[in-house]
Amino acid sequence: MNTEKDFSPLTPNIVRALNDKLYEKRKVAALEIEKLVREFVAQNSSAQIRHVIQILATEFALSQHPHSRKGGLIGLAACSIALGKDSGLYLKELIDPVLTCFNDSDSRLRYYACEALYNIVKVARGAVLPHFNVLFDGLSKLAADPDPNVKSGSELLDRLLKDIVTESNKFDLVAFVPLLRERIYSNNQYARQFIISWIHVLESVPDINLLDYLPEFLDGLFQILGDSSKEIRRMCEVVLGEFLKEIKKNPSSVKFAEMANILVIHSNDLIQLTSMTWMREFIQLAGRVVLPYSSGILTAVLPCLSYDDRKKNTKEAASACNHSLMKLVTPEDDEDDEESQTKSSPPGDGTPSKKEGDLNDGGPIRSYLRISTGSLIYSVLCSSDRSAVTLDLDGIVQVLDRHLHDSSTGMMTRIAVLKWLYHLYIKTPRKMFKHTDSLFPMLLKTLSDESDEVILKDLEVLAEIASSPAGQTDTSGSCDSSDSKTELYIPGGVRDGQPVTDLSPSTPSMNSYFYKFMINLLKRFSLERKLLEMRGAFIIRQLCLLLHAENIFHSMADILLKEEDLKFASTMVQTLNTILLTSAELFQLRNQLKDLRTQESCALFCCLYRSWCHNPVATVSLCFLTQNYRHAYDLIQKFGDLEVTVDFLMEVDKLVQLIESPIFTYLRLQLLDVEHNPYLIKALYGLLMLLPQSQAFQLLSHRLSCVPNPALMRTVEDPKAPVKDKRLAQPYIDYSELLQHFDRVQSKHLEVRHQRAGRSEHPDRKL
Repeated sequence: MNTEKDFSPLTPNIVRALNDKLYEKRKVAALEIEKLVREFVAQNSSAQIRHVIQILATEFALSQHPHSRKGGLIGLAACSIALGKDSGLYLKELIDPVLTCFNDSDSRLRYYACEALYNIVKVARGAVLPHFNVLFDGLSKLAADPDPNVKSGSELLDRLLKDIVTESNKFDLVAFVPLLRERIYSNNQYARQFIISWIHVLESVPDINLLDYLPEFLDGLFQILGDSSKEIRRMCEVVLGEFLKEIKKNPSSVKFAEMANILVIHSNDLIQLTSMTWMREFIQLAGRVVLPYSSGILTAVLPCLSYDDRKKNTKEAASACNHSLMKLVTPEDDEDDEESQTKSSPPGDGTPSKKEGDLNDGGPIRSYLRISTGSLIYSVLCSSDRSAVTLDLDGIVQVLDRHLHDSSTGMMTRIAVLKWLYHLYIKTPRKMFKHTDSLFPMLLKTLSDESDEVILKDLEVLAEIASSPAGQTDTSGSCDSSDSKTELYIPGGVRDGQPVTDLSPSTPSMNSYFYKFMINLLKRFSLERKLLEMRGAFIIRQLCLLLHAENIFHSMADILLKEEDLKFASTMVQTLNTILLTSAELFQLRNQLKDLRTQESCALFCCLYRSWCHNPVATVSLCFLTQNYRHAYDLIQKFGDLEVTVDFLMEVDKLVQLIESPIFTYLRLQLLDVEHNPYLIKALYGLLMLLPQSQAFQLLSHRLSCVPNPALMRTVEDPKAPVKDKRLAQPYIDYSELLQHFDRVQSKHLEVRHQRAGRSEHPDRKL
C-alpha cells in the first residue's frame, strides 16, 4: 500500500498501524479510529464518517494486501462501535466489504471478517434486519467452511442474528422465503444443518407465520429428511413435527392442495413414514381438496400396503391414507360436469356458474404440478377454488390398472387395487363403465392369481360389472368390442330351427357384460385347464353367491351348448354338475330343480339338460336330482351303445358315492315306495350292472338289497295302484326330444373320439 497517499482524516500513524502484521498494533489503530469517529458523531459530521468508512472499505478491507484487509475489517468494526445506535445509517457501507471478505482464500481473514461482522451486528441489533438476506447468504456459506475457527466464529454470529430476529417484529419474511427456497437444496450437511436451525427458529417466533410459506420449501425439507446423517434427520423430524402440529391447529389456513403434490414424490425409505404420516393428516384435514391428486397419492400409497413387519408403521400409515382417500369418493362424483355446475348454482340466479380458471376476477389462478414416480408422470391441475374439486378418475384408473399389470405388485396391494375398483364401480358406475373394456381383460387374467383373497375381490369387481344397471344402458361404444360377435344373447328365440321355450323368466336381468363375462370365463377355463382343475369350482361357487346362481348355470349351459371343444365341454359339465349337487351355495337352485312344478323350473331343467348331454353320467345325475327316474332309466339303457372307458366308470363310481350323500336323502327314502318308483329302482340296478366288482358296486348292491318287498309295504287303506311315474304328466317337457338331443350329442363325441384315434394311429397323416 502507498503510505504516502492522503488518507485523511486518518493520520499516518493509524494507516501504518492498520497495515501492520501484528494484531496488537492493528487493535491500537482501531481504538484511534473509534475515538476519531466519536468526535465526528459529536460534531454531527456524517460526511466525515462516510469518508472514513469508505477509506477503510476500499483502501483496506478490499485491498490486495492481506494485512491491510485485516486492518480494514477491525477498523470497520471500530467505526460501528463508535457510531452506536447511529450505525444503522451506515450499515450497507459497513457490511458489504466485510461480507466480501467471507470469500477470501485465507481462513484467518475469514475469521476476522466474522469477528468484525459480529461487532457490527451486535451494535446495530434490529437495524440489520433490512440487510438480513445478505447476512444469511454469507452465513450459509461459512456454515460449511472447512476451518473450525471460522465455523466457530460463524456460529457465534449466527446465534446473535437469531436472537435479534426472535426479539424483533419487523422481520421481512416475504423477502426471505425465495432465498430460503434456494439455499434449502444444498447437499452440504453443515449447510443443511444451518438451514434447518433457522427454519426451527423462525417457526417458533409467534409474529412470524412461516406456515403460509411452507409449500415453498416443504420439498427441500423432505430432501433433507433423507440425509445420511442421523443428527440432521432428527433435527428435520423435529421441525416437520412442529409444522404438522400447526397444521392440525389451523387447518383452515393451510394450502393443502399445493403441498399434497409434494408429499407423493418422496418414496425414499428414510422419509416414507413421515410423508405417509403427513399425507394421512392432509387427507383427514383437507378432505375432498386432495381429490385432484388422488392418482399421485395412490401411486405413493399402494406399494406400501405390501410392506412386511419391518416397515409396519409405514404400512399402517399408508393403509389409513388409502382408507381415508377412498371415503372421499361419493356418488356425486358420478355426475357430469354440467350437472354438478347446475347443482352448485343458486336457484333463480340466472348467471352461469364460473368455470374452473375463471374463479377470480383478475383471471385464472392455476399452477401445474408434475408428479414423477417411476415411469408415470401426472399433470395435476391446482385451482384456487376448493369447492370446485373434481375426482381425477382417469388418473386413478390408470394407476390401478398399472399395478394390476405389474407382476411384482404385492398381494395386499393387489387386494387394495381391486377394492378401489369395486368402490369406484359402486360410487361412480357411469363414469367407470367407460373404462370397463380396458380393465376387463386384466380382471379376467387376475382370476389366475395365487391368492384366494385376490380372486375373491376380483370376482366382486367382475360381479359388480356384470350386474350394474349402468352397464345395461351402455348399448354402444364400450360393448361393441371385438368380442361382440361371440357375446351371448339372452336365452330364447330359435335354436336349431326350433322355438326355444327354456328361458327362465325368474332369472333377474343382467347387463351385456354378464354374458361377455360368462363367455370369457369359460374361454379362460378352456385355455387354462389347471385353473379349471384347481380353482374352477371355487370361482363358480363364489359367483353363485355374488350373482344369481340360476343366471350362472343358465348362461353357462347355453354357452357350452355351442362349444366346439367337446372334451372341454364334457369336463366343464362334470365340474358344474359336481358344484350343483354338492355346494351349499346351490341349495336354493337344487330345491327349484327338485320339483319341476312350474314352467320356469322346467325351462331351467331343459336348458341344463341340453348341455349336460356332453357328459352322460352328469345327465343321469341331473335326472336323479329332478326326480326324472324313468328318463334316467331310458338314458342308462343307451349307455350300452357308448364307449365305456375308465374315466366313464370313475364318474359312475362318484355318482354312487353321491347317492349315499345327504343331497340324495329324498331319493333313498323314495325306495320305500316301490310301486310308485319302479324306474328309480331300475335306474339304480342299471348303474349296478355298469359297474365292475368294486367298492362302489358293493355299496350300491347293499343299498338295493335293502329295498323292501312291495307286498310288505302295501297298507290296507291303499288299493293296488298302477305303475306310474309322476314326471310323465309334466306338460312343459318333451322327453322324447331330449332323448334325441342326447343321441345327437353323443354321436358328435363318438365321431371326435374316432378322429383322435385315427390321428394317434397315423401321426404323420395330414388332416
